[in-house]
Amino acid sequence: MRTGGEILIDCLEAQGVDRVFCVPGESYLAVLDALHDAKIDVVNARHEGGAAMMAEADGKMTGRPGVAFVTRGPGATNAASGVHVAKQDSTPMILFVGQIGRRMKGREAFQEVDYRQTFRDLAKWVEEIDHADRIPEVLSHAFHVAMSGRPGPVVLALPEDMLKDRTEAKPGPRVTVAAPAPSSADVARFGAMLAAAERPVLLLGGSRWDAAAVEAARVFAERHDLPAAVTFRRQGLFDHDHPNYAGDLGIGPNPKLKARVAGSDLLILLGGRLSEMPSQGFSLLTMPAPQVPLVHVHPGAEEIGRIYAPALGINATPGAFLEAVAGLPARAATGAAAEAHGDYLGWSGQPPATPGAAEMGPIVSHLRAVAPEAVVTNGAGNYATWVHRFWRFRDLHAQLAPTSGSMGYGLPAAVAAKARNPGREVICFAGDGCFQMTGQEFGTLAQYGLNVIVLVVDNAAYGTIRMHQERDYPGRVSATRLANPDFAALARAYGGHGERVEKTEDFPEAFARARASGKPAIVHILTDVEAISPTTTISALRNRAR
Repeated sequence: MRTGGEILIDCLEAQGVDRVFCVPGESYLAVLDALHDAKIDVVNARHEGGAAMMAEADGKMTGRPGVAFVTRGPGATNAASGVHVAKQDSTPMILFVGQIGRRMKGREAFQEVDYRQTFRDLAKWVEEIDHADRIPEVLSHAFHVAMSGRPGPVVLALPEDMLKDRTEAKPGPRVTVAAPAPSSADVARFGAMLAAAERPVLLLGGSRWDAAAVEAARVFAERHDLPAAVTFRRQGLFDHDHPNYAGDLGIGPNPKLKARVAGSDLLILLGGRLSEMPSQGFSLLTMPAPQVPLVHVHPGAEEIGRIYAPALGINATPGAFLEAVAGLPARAATGAAAEAHGDYLGWSGQPPATPGAAEMGPIVSHLRAVAPEAVVTNGAGNYATWVHRFWRFRDLHAQLAPTSGSMGYGLPAAVAAKARNPGREVICFAGDGCFQMTGQEFGTLAQYGLNVIVLVVDNAAYGTIRMHQERDYPGRVSATRLANPDFAALARAYGGHGERVEKTEDFPEAFARARASGKPAIVHILTDVEAISPTTTISALRNRAR
């Protein structure tokens, strides 16, 4: 006989879960007790939003659900930000929420929440486990739902008294999910469309990728001389140094790439949804019938035709599709891929000069030279533009960033990345506003000895909002100024390493010292808000608006 808490952890071990993220709570003490004897690493975060984002990032890296535990009421609502990231980023994740006792339900007991109503728009499935003997069944289904089709988050509520009940239930088998694949008719039709096309473009996005599928995409692009682009914050899907790489279709993309996609005569959208950011506010293609013949390959059948009516829709995972079309006759080389890669190099090569004593262009160029293999994480803000445009991402897990545009994501993601890859360098980019959303998770880095280097790009503003403000209401600054602490001193207060950079030329040595410290570190970079983006300034925005 095992308690509900014990059988729950037994089930997670049977699914291969080796790490969970949590903020402890009295509502799931029986689970915490079971974890004491389990072969599962427990990372206790400082805030439930941070724990959920760590789990989401872990799911991105492994392809299996990242797992977080939080307590009822405020714990669950705090975690909702991470669940939202998992939904929009199509990431498998399971959030376990402690719940009031079963006899208390319906009385608005202490911290009582109806989780089915609270999370029904954010999660693929929400369930409350009322009987301990059903835990193996529900967890098996949860893993299937989280990983199948278009992956996403599952929320499971755990009544605290149920977790103390005893049961003879046994864990189910390790879950593997079906991989939808193209039919022979799909492959034949696609082959004919590809052979007839003169200006095809391959656009990679979404999830359910693995290293084999990424390699197959490279081979496919080479074989057919295809320019290969990626969607917003999916830059790890294609090696940026490869001669077929055409760039990323995100916020403020290369105008030449945007024109290439809009002017293609066959757009192969593989794995992604072409949602608001990569579609440039749904303006790149006409709806519902795109002006460009579209082949949409997606593992979730419900996503095909949801926004754009494709010329050919194929329900398949990226890997299954690429395996099925590997034998198609090679297209004659046209030079289009080389031209597209040249356009990318021209766009992303030398960063422009910007106002201020500390310039992000040279700083990113230096980092690219000295840390080319690093995992780079970031949240949301104009500072991230420097990374997206000028970094060279080389492999599948080199980038952890939220397509949902969630502030505060970079630091929790860096915790998960370093815990998962302790031998690999991890660099977190964060704006001053972004960092302060989840900055307390630097304490998690310090507690577990995870020597991530956090670059806090401080322009004393919520920069993205300030940019929009100056564009629409020039000179009328409201609610976007920030009075910030000494972030380097904060790092030292946690027992980490801190550096303050006020001039560009001081950065290389500061970064080298942070690296050599062997500790989690913050490099506090003071930039000028006038340098609001790589392409414009505050003054230019005001002048254009007047």
